[in-house]
Amino acid sequence: MILAIIQARMGSTRLPGKILKDLAGKPQLWHVVNRVRRSRYIDKVIVATTIAPEDDATEKFCRENNFLYFRGSVENVLERYYETAKKYGATAGDTVVRITADCPLIDPKIIDLCLEAFKKDNYDYISNVFSGERTFPRGLDCEIFSFRAIEKAFREATSAYDKEHVDPYIMDNKKGEFKIGPIVIAPPKYARNYRLTVDFPEDFELMELIYKKFYKGGGQIISVLEVLTYLDENPKFALMNAHCEEKQVK
Repeated sequence: MILAIIQARMGSTRLPGKILKDLAGKPQLWHVVNRVRRSRYIDKVIVATTIAPEDDATEKFCRENNFLYFRGSVENVLERYYETAKKYGATAGDTVVRITADCPLIDPKIIDLCLEAFKKDNYDYISNVFSGERTFPRGLDCEIFSFRAIEKAFREATSAYDKEHVDPYIMDNKKGEFKIGPIVIAPPKYARNYRLTVDFPEDFELMELIYKKFYKGGGQIISVLEVLTYLDENPKFALMNAHCEEKQVK
């Protein structure tokens, strides 16, 4: 089984409530879930939110839209992922895809590309984010784990930092027990340095512009390749959020 777990919370420090902000008539999280569902390989798409009071709104949204969800620890994201996967039936041979709710242009074709690379050599971890030089735009990030690796990290990680994120304990691989794949390289048609994520107000302004121009509704999703071509031809829009920088995971 392949589970996609979308990390989502209302308590963003730079842009509070961003996951439910409106994009072309639908909350941002709605677009993320429905784009991930377009993957050819994923069996279940689950929203992993927190037990914080502000995420009562996230739970309500998931219930109203019949989205699978789980509420877990605010700070211990590793635990939240483990418990989400366990609740929805993950066992040692299963696969977990990590997506974050700040990626309203997440591309199901890129998710599938990463999954194909993951299965090719039975890795415990592979992504288009670590470890190596990023070649995809920010906002197309996809990390894939064996559930075996997540379970082992959950049981053995002790530092607050390792628990705050899903991947550090596995990536550090101090005991050499995980099979870490090489970073997935972007095909030339995707290789850009644009920000297609939503972390700052400027990011959301650009995403509003993109959704206003390209989103047609009716079961269709925006083509990332069309967006990239548009930004190539209109560099002033790509500059709207080019100065924004997120904190980096080691």
